[in-house]
Amino acid sequence: MVQAFVLVQTEVGRATTVARQIESVDGVVSAEAVVGPYDVIARADGASDTEIADIVSRIQKVDAITRTLTCPVAPQSTSAVGTA
Repeated sequence: MVQAFVLVQTEVGRATTVARQIESVDGVVSAEAVVGPYDVIARADGASDTEIADIVSRIQKVDAITRTLTCPVAPQSTSAVGTA
């Protein structure tokens, strides 16, 4: 499984509405309005990088989005953390 966080900037005053609309996009696990340089952070899960790209493309079609930044989650190692 491939996971990514999508950071979203929206038109002023539209973050909550955009977050609700993004939550309805297939492949989106969660979407929250936040405070800071981005207005919404969404988490997407897909079977491949291609599927994540498709999900992000659908997110970008939501009205009132001005910019997105996709942050793929780094694969986790199967070895124990902190061992030498």
